[in-house]
Amino acid sequence: MATNETIERGSSMNVLGDFIALTKPRVMSLLLVSAIAGAFLGAGSTPTLEVLIAVLVGGALASGGAASLNMAYEGELDQKMGRTKNRPVAEGRISALTAILFGITLNVGSFLILSMMTNVLAAVLAIVGTVLYFGLYTVILKRTTTQNIVLGGAAGSVPPLVGYAAVTGTIDLSAWYLFVVIFFWTPPHFWALAIMIKDDYAKADIPMLPVVRGVKHTTIQIMLYTVILSAVSIMFGVVSDALSWIYMIGASGLCLAFFWYAYKLIKEPDRPAAVRLYKYSLLFLALFFVIVMVDSVVS
Repeated sequence: MATNETIERGSSMNVLGDFIALTKPRVMSLLLVSAIAGAFLGAGSTPTLEVLIAVLVGGALASGGAASLNMAYEGELDQKMGRTKNRPVAEGRISALTAILFGITLNVGSFLILSMMTNVLAAVLAIVGTVLYFGLYTVILKRTTTQNIVLGGAAGSVPPLVGYAAVTGTIDLSAWYLFVVIFFWTPPHFWALAIMIKDDYAKADIPMLPVVRGVKHTTIQIMLYTVILSAVSIMFGVVSDALSWIYMIGASGLCLAFFWYAYKLIKEPDRPAAVRLYKYSLLFLALFFVIVMVDSVVS
């Protein structure tokens, strides 16, 4: 039989798991990769250990804090969707007030760590990311416009600016190119997801593009943004002195594959094709930033 100590330990682990779930760790991991890539690009080499720790910890706290505030605000909405109905606030395992306090605390911690270990600009940018994600996307755009993902994509584009600023104390054209790459990557990525769970979004009355304009129109928009993303990615290699042929070859290959998946989705606008594009979009962004980091060190 289980002892009281075992039961208490299990209960504590469940509570810890719920708080971890509030931070959306899978989303966080991709944001941290982009922030570290910004730091590598800013350093033109491998950043110092102190900067890497600050960007990882500070970035994780800001990302987790923003996610917690998002879940606190969307508890009732999350209950209506199969993808989100098991989230801690949606199921009542953590109260909305607790999630709000947790989110604020994490953001305060992020600001303190980044400002003390790097500089104030990096700390402010991390908080700007939270404000854009929670204030602009979650509160204002998500339930009001089909362009929610396009405009709200600015929030997910901030982490490389944080990493770059943490090293250099400023943000120049190269940093903004990283921002723009994520900005134009976001619509194809999330619209593929929206096609996959279109019925969920319709049930929750969220005006995602496939719900309002249809799947076929969405696939065309995905292709349009894929072309823009590819052009921006290639142009980045042309204008940046920090990148070389390694980046150009890698980025070109990644963009060609993205174009192929977008084309296949137009030809077969169904869920399986959307799933393939969605999964590749995740791989694309991760590999894109790995290439940036490798080329920053090598060149």
